[in-house]
Amino acid sequence: MNAFKSKRCELAEAVADIPSGAAIFVGGFGGSGIPARLLSALCHESKAGDLTLINNNAGAGDPSFNALVDTGRVARIICSYPRMPGSQNIRRGVEQGRLVVEVMPQGTFVERIRAAGTGLGPFFTPTGYGTAFAHGKECRVIDGKGYVLEAPLRADFAFVRAALADESGNLIYRFAQRNFGPVMCMAAGVSIAEVQTLVLPGELDPCQIITPGLLVDRLVKG
Repeated sequence: MNAFKSKRCELAEAVADIPSGAAIFVGGFGGSGIPARLLSALCHESKAGDLTLINNNAGAGDPSFNALVDTGRVARIICSYPRMPGSQNIRRGVEQGRLVVEVMPQGTFVERIRAAGTGLGPFFTPTGYGTAFAHGKECRVIDGKGYVLEAPLRADFAFVRAALADESGNLIYRFAQRNFGPVMCMAAGVSIAEVQTLVLPGELDPCQIITPGLLVDRLVKG
């Protein structure tokens, strides 16, 4: 039998190989479930630039997210709602031409990530049909209803936050902390979880596990 190998690592080690140009899923729904320590480590322990951050609320004014944006190393943000309180720096970045923000409906946002994680191709959605959001995209009318074609959304890395994990990477979330974490771990090349409590394999109730360890590559203690 192979010896168990823990996925736990230190913060600096967890972000050390993130290169310039990387796309990173960042978990969080409003202020819930934002992996603040991972974002801070990327800000202070890495020199990677030209980054794309993919987060539902563009950081929701979180200080660690804003600090990373303020370094000038974030080139693009993909989100469903960028105008949360405390996000004035994102607006300034757009106005100054040093930051691009791509906005899409929340359902489209999460379905694009899910499609990538499950190995699906582009999909049709009625959301946005006939509006400026559909400009430049393939549109079709099927059975009398209009649809917009959307592509899967992948990332090189995922930063998520969980309440509880074992050292094999199995994750349990607390309430809204769960948010987009499960699908982000599915659709990322490397998934890194910031967890509040870390236990040994076998100590978690398997019925409570939401994200299996197969989808998690690194763990940091929050």
